[in-house]
Amino acid sequence: MGGFGAHWKPPKEDLLRVFVIAGEPSGDLLGASLMAALKRRKSHTVEFAGIGGESMSEQGLRSLFPISELSVMGIMEILPRILKLHSRIRETVKAINEYSPDILITIDSPGFSFSVLKRLVKSNDTKRIHYVAPSVWAWRPSRVHKFSREFDHLLCLLPFEPEYFEPNGLPATFVGHPVIEFDMTSVNGIKFRERHGLENSAPLICVLPGSRKGEIRRHLKPFREAIELLQVTRPKLNVVIPTISSLKDEIIRTVCDWSVNVIVVEGINLKYSAMAASDVALAASGTVALELALARVPSVIAYKVNTITSWVIKILSTAKYANLVNILLNKQAVPEFLQDQCNGKNLAESLDKLLKDEHVYKAQQFSAEEAVKLLRPKKGLPSDAAALTVLSLIK
Repeated sequence: MGGFGAHWKPPKEDLLRVFVIAGEPSGDLLGASLMAALKRRKSHTVEFAGIGGESMSEQGLRSLFPISELSVMGIMEILPRILKLHSRIRETVKAINEYSPDILITIDSPGFSFSVLKRLVKSNDTKRIHYVAPSVWAWRPSRVHKFSREFDHLLCLLPFEPEYFEPNGLPATFVGHPVIEFDMTSVNGIKFRERHGLENSAPLICVLPGSRKGEIRRHLKPFREAIELLQVTRPKLNVVIPTISSLKDEIIRTVCDWSVNVIVVEGINLKYSAMAASDVALAASGTVALELALARVPSVIAYKVNTITSWVIKILSTAKYANLVNILLNKQAVPEFLQDQCNGKNLAESLDKLLKDEHVYKAQQFSAEEAVKLLRPKKGLPSDAAALTVLSLIK
């Protein structure tokens, strides 16, 4: 789709034009929930344009180009694609100018979003909203001022985030984290095991290597080493890997020679069913840590980036923890292993402790419940809170 001009009818008086930019799968889910919540409001007829993935497409968005082109992270991952990204930035700017939206919503992916915003003429007619606050409490706090200059409002997922932005001139609202919107009563771990021929007593580990190709390539090697070490004392060990459609084939190719039984599933419902069926989880740090907390699955969290990106993070980071559960509770409730510590031996030992020690297992479940409570807005669902905040800005 090269432009929007020929596709739109003359605006009605109550028509609200919303341009949404999501740059990765988690943003796609957020965008879809927000789109659905905006459509539920009867005060306006809402029309959408922008960039998104499968979930936003289901809500009626025709994406300008595939979201996978923006799902890159880290200096060394971006450099080979820099020319293509610049082309997509120009294409996005052209589309926004043609569409002339009432509201421009960028979701996460601040690098791409700012590159687009810098090339747009700021207009009082278009409200600029960013969904998912940058982690200024973790690294590069000076970004607060950058966001204050570009946006009219910030939608925050974590309860402590508004206090970092409002004193610097950017109104911010804690709307809650979308992870709590999933209905865990709709999944059944026992039926998942039955469907895949797993006995109730058979140990099952949920492995979640990440939602980007680079993450999968970095994490599956140490994850495999950990699984093989655990298999020595647990010969009937099984692994389930939930993923998304764009990564499924690569994961299947990578795990085809693993020595354990590996089940690969895709889709949000099957992901939560896999979690519910699992004894423990081994996961890359990210939103999935909160999903595991919601599912009450004790886990070990790990993360690796390339060496150059790691040096940059070490210089700029001020955070004590990487895992969101630990950040929310301000303690290491969930074991986390980063960079060189992310190796098969460490991961296997930590998983083994969870599987052997009931006290450690239940303590993590209790911490998970406490963290999830902190993610709820004062009233209603996060998507509805976000939609109400968005609509309040155009009155």
